[in-house]
Amino acid sequence: MEKRRNTFSNSLGFVLSAAASAVGLGNIWRFPYLAARDGGGLFLVIYLLLALTFGFTLLTAEIAIGRKTRQSPLTAYEKLNKKAKPLGVMACIIPAMILPYYCAIGGWVIRYFLAYLTGKGAAAAQDGYFSNFISDVPQPILMCTVFLFLTMVIVLKGVDKGIERFSKVVMPMLVILVLVIAVFSLTLSHTGDDNVVRTGMEGFKILVLPDLTGVDLKTFVSTLIDAMGQLFYSLSIAMGILIAYGSYMQDDTDLVSCVGQIEIFDTGIAFLAGVMVIPAVYVFLGREGMGASGPGLMFVTLPKVFLQMGGIGNLLGCLFFAMVLFAAITSSVSILEAIVSSFMDGFKMERKKAVLLVSAIAFVVGLLVCLGYNKLYFEYTLPNGAVGQILDIMDYVSNNLMMPIVSIGTCILVGWILGPGYVTDEAMKNGEKFGRKGLFVVMIKYVAPVMLLILLLKAVGL
Repeated sequence: MEKRRNTFSNSLGFVLSAAASAVGLGNIWRFPYLAARDGGGLFLVIYLLLALTFGFTLLTAEIAIGRKTRQSPLTAYEKLNKKAKPLGVMACIIPAMILPYYCAIGGWVIRYFLAYLTGKGAAAAQDGYFSNFISDVPQPILMCTVFLFLTMVIVLKGVDKGIERFSKVVMPMLVILVLVIAVFSLTLSHTGDDNVVRTGMEGFKILVLPDLTGVDLKTFVSTLIDAMGQLFYSLSIAMGILIAYGSYMQDDTDLVSCVGQIEIFDTGIAFLAGVMVIPAVYVFLGREGMGASGPGLMFVTLPKVFLQMGGIGNLLGCLFFAMVLFAAITSSVSILEAIVSSFMDGFKMERKKAVLLVSAIAFVVGLLVCLGYNKLYFEYTLPNGAVGQILDIMDYVSNNLMMPIVSIGTCILVGWILGPGYVTDEAMKNGEKFGRKGLFVVMIKYVAPVMLLILLLKAVGL
């Protein structure tokens, strides 16, 4: 297996690929909503501090496990400790659950991108457009299939010739698009029906200036948990991705430096997503329009904002959904690769066979996800109080339950069974400096497990 294992060509290839996996839909449709709701600058400061501590610790641990073992998530945990095999199984099941519904959402993005590309942005902004689309049977399935096919083609080409090359091209394009849209968003100005002029810079202040109105211990803790949850899910932690990518990292790559660069990429894109979304929504819909997140924000609220912009709105909508499509594909590529690498290591499969098998399974399950909004529609109340369908149930089980459990297990394994030195020695094996070594030890043994347990308890409604 060691001979067949591919690697990233250099540290830049690794960083861009790992950052690409982290920069996904969550940065774009959830971060701006939480930032606007949870006190703007207060949320940003907490998020940044958590990225430098909590996020840094979990990123470092998973990448180090991957590079040390040279194994996929399915087999890496067992190699560390025979009793940790269930963690590896869960770390393989998580991306396998996420991939089908991620492709379904990716199909929605393609549909909107095509609408704006063909000059039909005004139609996409009409009431009922999104619900009519997902409740249709053939269209969502077709778009989901196209998205899955694009993902499959990239992963088929391997680590360096597929994932790395794609990331090196797409990530700079994504950053440029985010910057262009963010700057444009700041220049917006609009007079509402109430004759009040609202500007993009006023919306920017909502994002960056701390709003401490009514902040007490309860709201502060709530903001802390929101920021922690957003960071945890955003960084691709506990999805097997970082272990798989770490196993492709060259031995002479500075691991700690790479982790820092991934943090900067992910946090920077998340912040710029806030700059893109919050000022634009505020200008045209006011504060009351800033209450949507997830699909509601991306596929309902923002098209209405683009419509309000007039002629340039269609162009901006096209650029926006192109950017979202890039972010979605880079994430889905990493999700598929995490499963494929597990099949290759665990079942001794060749890459092509593994990719085709996993993609076939994802297609069948993705079909059920698409039908969950029409032929198989039902409503189910989740333990956290949300009401959802097939997609929401899969998202809840994988993200809210299994991911925190895997990360808690990783903290116990590294912090208490193997010892933090297992990771710190791997990070410094070429003589590199580990400036946050003491912080890592305290976080992995004591702080991170408690924070993850809080996330898990919140998810189950406690």
